[in-house]
Amino acid sequence: MAAVFGLALGLAPASAQPAEPPMVLELFTSQGCSSCPPADVLINQLTRKPNVIALSLPVDYWDYIGWKDTFATPAFTARQRAYAKTRGDGHVYTPQVVVDGLAHAVGSDQAEIYKVARDVKGLKGALTVDLKMREEDGKLVVDLGAAPKGTPDTAALVLLLVAHERTVMVGRGENAGHSLTYTNVVRQMTKVGDWMGAAKSIEISTDQLKSPDTDGYVVMLQVGTIAWPGSVLAAAKSKGL
Repeated sequence: MAAVFGLALGLAPASAQPAEPPMVLELFTSQGCSSCPPADVLINQLTRKPNVIALSLPVDYWDYIGWKDTFATPAFTARQRAYAKTRGDGHVYTPQVVVDGLAHAVGSDQAEIYKVARDVKGLKGALTVDLKMREEDGKLVVDLGAAPKGTPDTAALVLLLVAHERTVMVGRGENAGHSLTYTNVVRQMTKVGDWMGAAKSIEISTDQLKSPDTDGYVVMLQVGTIAWPGSVLAAAKSKGL
């Protein structure tokens, strides 16, 4: 049913290459950014890995150069800027990936993304809370474990509805004439519950999991709020994402 990131997820077996860490990636991208297409392609590739939840959050601050991004929202721009303020580095750019809600990397640089994911593993409780999903009686039930020692004990459960794959022909701007494909584009973000550090289950009506322009969903247990996000303590995605 889903790929789940939390205490239940282990790393790949040891090999000659460094193990690929579990990670939640938020790519801030734009149809008006000439540097973004390689990052959009990489995110598409990374979504195929079972230990990765990758999301595209198009921003609107490149719209002024001649092409209005068809997926961008001011809320995603605000979210990216809030991450930068919370980190304290002020870095806002495209393509930028935020890893586990904690650190950033150039969205087209897979090696840097993996390095950052290893560096933040477990930091501020990142991906340390057990999370399981199950559907029953017309509801999605999200079972959350208790906070491990040293993990923040207050977080919000957020439901993200996503369009799995969408292709756009860009008519103007830096990418004029190019057909660009976007993966796991976030179309809606809604808080569906609170978690206070103790094990609990949160029920979500299956009606909330669907919208006319989306194909699946992600649930994310995250410190802070949608507008002022912090570390991702756990996450899971529906089948096909």
